[in-house]
Amino acid sequence: MDDPYQNNINQQGETYPTYKEDNYPYQTDYPPQEEDAASDATEGHDEEDQMYEGEYQGIPHPDEIKEARRAARREARMKARMAAEAEEETLPEQYETIMEDCGHGRFQWTLFTVLGLALMADGVECFVVGFALPSAEKDMCLSNADKGMLGLIVYVGMMIGAVVWGGLADKLGRRQCLLYALAINCIFSFLSCFAQSYGFFIFFRLCSGIGIGGSIPVVYTYYSEFLQIDKRGEHLSWLCLFWMLGGLYASFTAWGIIPHYGWGFSMGTEFQFHSWRVFALVCFLPSVAALAGLVFMPESPRFLLETARHDEAWMILRQVHDTNWRAKGEPEKVFQVSQIKTSLTQDDEFIEIQSETGTAFQRFMVRHMTLVKQVMKNMMSLAAPELRLHGLFIAIVWFTMAFSYYGLGVWFPDQIKYLQYEEYESNVKLFHREKVERFHFNFTLQNQVHKEGEYIHDRFVNIEIRNVKFEDSLFENCYFEDIKSTETFFENCTLKNTVFYNTDLWEDSKFIDCKLENTTFLHPKKGCHLNFQEENDILIYLVSFLGSLSVLPGNIIAGLLMDKIGRIKIIGGSMLISAGCTFFLFLCFSQGAVITFQCLFFAAGAAAWNGIEVITVELYPASKRATAFGVLNGLCKLAAIISCFIFGKFIGITKIIPIILSFSALVCGGLLAFKLPETREVILQ
Repeated sequence: MDDPYQNNINQQGETYPTYKEDNYPYQTDYPPQEEDAASDATEGHDEEDQMYEGEYQGIPHPDEIKEARRAARREARMKARMAAEAEEETLPEQYETIMEDCGHGRFQWTLFTVLGLALMADGVECFVVGFALPSAEKDMCLSNADKGMLGLIVYVGMMIGAVVWGGLADKLGRRQCLLYALAINCIFSFLSCFAQSYGFFIFFRLCSGIGIGGSIPVVYTYYSEFLQIDKRGEHLSWLCLFWMLGGLYASFTAWGIIPHYGWGFSMGTEFQFHSWRVFALVCFLPSVAALAGLVFMPESPRFLLETARHDEAWMILRQVHDTNWRAKGEPEKVFQVSQIKTSLTQDDEFIEIQSETGTAFQRFMVRHMTLVKQVMKNMMSLAAPELRLHGLFIAIVWFTMAFSYYGLGVWFPDQIKYLQYEEYESNVKLFHREKVERFHFNFTLQNQVHKEGEYIHDRFVNIEIRNVKFEDSLFENCYFEDIKSTETFFENCTLKNTVFYNTDLWEDSKFIDCKLENTTFLHPKKGCHLNFQEENDILIYLVSFLGSLSVLPGNIIAGLLMDKIGRIKIIGGSMLISAGCTFFLFLCFSQGAVITFQCLFFAAGAAAWNGIEVITVELYPASKRATAFGVLNGLCKLAAIISCFIFGKFIGITKIIPIILSFSALVCGGLLAFKLPETREVILQ
């Protein structure tokens, strides 16, 4: 038998093996070998003097083998890098897969109800002061400046609360921060109901606003992290319905409680608890209900994964899975996830201080200063290059929408009041140079002006005097007893030998440039008179009720179309339609027309709000989501403060400027919304 290996000798006398074709065992794919494993027999071989014998047999040259091995190693390294990069994006994708496996069922609907009550509490908070103010200003004798401050203080508190609680929710947890926020709102809302002085009342309402300010940013962030991608837009839109329910609840309870003066009680003359305080007390019930329900809800597993608390996250995800599938009649279905990837955005800056290090106060200060630094760092990271442009666009959209929505929200009822006032003034009765002697006034005086009159030996007993003005008149030997007055003044009058007993006609406020001769004020009434027939006009409650109810069609449309046509078209289209509604306000010359266009404006704007809140959740990663939402919602409240102040200044002067400002803001924001990225099919990062 022939030897298959034949020794060939080169010019230097060295030998190297050659292989016969029939016995060559290798294929084109060579197994990885060491680079130095090439045959030593090829060393010193001069390719120019002698041709490689294996070339005739289809055998690759050893140098080609080396190059092939190097290419294989390069490809392996590239695949390893690609696998590592894929590993970085695994957590969001894996989390989305887990949520799909958990399904959408009883757990999400339970959480939907609890968080909806928190949103309802936010909606109620926006209406409480507005409904209570006409009565509170009389009860506490507020000046116009005090009334304006009280109307804006809630928005100031909500602005602060949104930024603070949003930032903390990314560090302490969504559920924990929402519990703190609702608890603060409950405590200070309750205390404000019993505050007798203006200073305490405004402080309590400020703190209450700070608490409820965390509701919107934390609720949307919290709920979105329990939703799968195909349910997210729709169910976040349905969640907005609870804000509408808050407005309806406030309007209905104000309508049913405030006009009933007898529902309150008093303890002497120093403590008064009138019906508007009963209304404020009832309005904190949604917050109490949300707080009670939230106690039984778990933390967001997405947040727990961001903070490397994998075991807790796994237990909660299994709870969601088992709750949903048991409710669907499949309790045997097993949660199959055994390992969850690690987030690459974990923050390892938390400092654990040993119990023996420093005093308790020092440890407390270090922990909380570290927390503050982390929150501030997270806020600053929102200006990162990859987030900066889209963040600027969404901030402008938030601001322009809030500027128009809240500004016109104040302008509509004030404009209706002004139209009522004009109608009331047109019916004023003028009495000139009347002379009345020894007459007993035992009927209401209303909407009258008395000029240069003379009243001699007259008695005014147990009557109401509303919107009455006495100018250049003489009162001599008159007697006033048990008088309740509203917008009643004496100007340039002379009063001689006149007695005021148990009246609210105070010497220092009701008498302007008057000459008082031997005039006595006995047992003057403390506080201001509450005229519920006038101050609580049923039309104002009806306007607010219809405005809140008109949001329903916009919410339904947004919920049905959010995942079908996308967030951008919802936002842009809704804002442009709202702009059209504001333009037609130029044609409003009656109360009915103002109410009609108010309802159209709120209906169109509701869809835009839904889209803005959904896209804000989806634009930012989990480690910055609540912080970004809080900052943007705080910007929204700042826009509300600015617009309420500006629009209120033009009531009774002109309606052109408020309409033009609203129209311009909505058009600008609506067009810019189309520059935002569509996030309908984006996995939460």
